[in-house]
Amino acid sequence: MKNILFIHGAWGGAWAFREFVEILKQQGHQASAIDLPGHGQNTARISEVTMEAYVNHVIETAKTIEGPIILVGHSLAGAVISQVGERIPERIERLVYVAASLPKNGETVLGIMQSDAGGQLLAKLVFSADESYVTVEQDDVKSILLHDVKEPERLESLALKLDVKQATEPFMAAIELTDEAFGSIPKTYVRASLDKVMSTDLQDRMISAWKVDQIFTLESGHFPMMSIPDRFIEIISEIAAGEPATA
Repeated sequence: MKNILFIHGAWGGAWAFREFVEILKQQGHQASAIDLPGHGQNTARISEVTMEAYVNHVIETAKTIEGPIILVGHSLAGAVISQVGERIPERIERLVYVAASLPKNGETVLGIMQSDAGGQLLAKLVFSADESYVTVEQDDVKSILLHDVKEPERLESLALKLDVKQATEPFMAAIELTDEAFGSIPKTYVRASLDKVMSTDLQDRMISAWKVDQIFTLESGHFPMMSIPDRFIEIISEIAAGEPATA
C-alpha cells in the first residue's frame, strides 16, 4: 500500500484526479487529491495565491498523511512538488512529474516556458489589466491544452472547467533546490509526446538536468489524464506498485 497525493496544475483542481483516486483506493492504496489555494473549493483572493501558499498547503496536507508519500504533480505543479521535496525530503518517497515543470535551482516556471521555442500556450495567455492573473480563451484551451480529447461533449465540459483565473505569481517565483535535499529524492517523469504547452524538447531538457530514474512516455497532449485516462492510471498504478524508494 502506498500513499499517493495528486497536485493539479494551473487553472486546475482536485477534480482532475478524482476518478484515479477512487481506482487507486480500490487497489488498496491511500490516495487523495487536493485543491491548491484559489482553486476549486479552496477559495482565496488572487493576491493570496502564491507559490509559497501552494507549497505550504501541500506540506500541511502531507503532515496529515502517515508514512512516505508519492507526490504526483501535473504541469505547473511540478515546480510545487519540487519545492515541497526540498523542504520535507524525509516525507517523500518519490516525485512524479506528469508533463510538468522540473526546474533547476533558481528557475521560474515562466522562465522555463519562455525558453521553449516549441511551446504554444505562453503567447496565447490573456493577462488582466494589473497582470495579477491570466486566463485562456476557450478556443485555445481546446486547441492547445486539450487538443487530443476526442469526445466533443467531454471536451466542452473540460474546457469550461479550465475557464478560470490563474494567479501569475506562482509562474514568476524562483524555485530553490539543492542536491542534498531535492536531489536525493527518486524521480519519475511522465512525458507527453503530443504536448503543445511544453514541447518534448523542453521535457527532455528538464529531465536531463536531474537524476530521473524512471521515465514513461504517453502519446498524449498536456492533459493525459483527460485524453487517455485508462493509460494514465496504468502508469500511476505501475509506479505505485514499485519497490519502496530509498533516499
